[in-house]
Amino acid sequence: IRRPPRSTPLYSSAASDVYKRQNIFFIMKTLVISPTYNERKNIQSLVEQVLEPNPDYHLLVVDDNSPDKTAEKVKKLQKLYPNLHLQERPGKAGLGTAYLFGFKWALDRQFEAIVQIDADLSHDPKDVPRLVADLNKYDLVIGSRYVEGISVVNWPIRRLILSYGANIYSRIITGMPINDATGGFKAWRGSLLDTIRLKEIRSQGYSFQIEMNFRAWRLGASIKEETIIFVDRTIGESKMSKSIMYEAIWMVWRLRIWKLFGWI
Repeated sequence: IRRPPRSTPLYSSAASDVYKRQNIFFIMKTLVISPTYNERKNIQSLVEQVLEPNPDYHLLVVDDNSPDKTAEKVKKLQKLYPNLHLQERPGKAGLGTAYLFGFKWALDRQFEAIVQIDADLSHDPKDVPRLVADLNKYDLVIGSRYVEGISVVNWPIRRLILSYGANIYSRIITGMPINDATGGFKAWRGSLLDTIRLKEIRSQGYSFQIEMNFRAWRLGASIKEETIIFVDRTIGESKMSKSIMYEAIWMVWRLRIWKLFGWI
């Protein structure tokens, strides 16, 4: 068991093929990132489920000055969990910028596996080790709701149709062979994130997830969709809005144009 050499460009498909042939298992320095806005009721459960079974993991909460004092709850939990980190931002700035902030924080500290997870527990923390383990063979692992049929619980049919249709739309327009391009439960190799021009990304919500996947795909990253069961939040309110949906509709066409002109 050993760590991957830092000099190896892990984002390349060729590098991934070498690891597959040699059947090498790496222990990666792992950071889980969870942006929060009014998640006080969920945050303790998330922290416990991520860090107690995985004491070597680190968890970064990026809080946007939640009115419900989520950050205060995290500070109390930090006394119990030394691997729990908190970064506070002055106001609500969106999911995309929160993850970009977290990615930079992770890369500055040389984390090798970087996981995105929602704080509302719609993503099962028990699946995190499975996604991280897949990074031994792949550069990006997507927790997918649609790779083997539909694995979504407690969503109204209207939202399910909207989400499923949006992914078909994204796949057709961009040509990206990903079934769940809008999903937010993902594990990245730090070396892949380090090659993506993160400073150029301005999108949020669904479009942020689509754009990040698209940039990884265009770099030739090896990508796996790992089946998960997505359970809609039972506590708190969804952050979904019409502006997020409209942004995603236009983003796929923007990506198609960028691809056609070789800008990405």
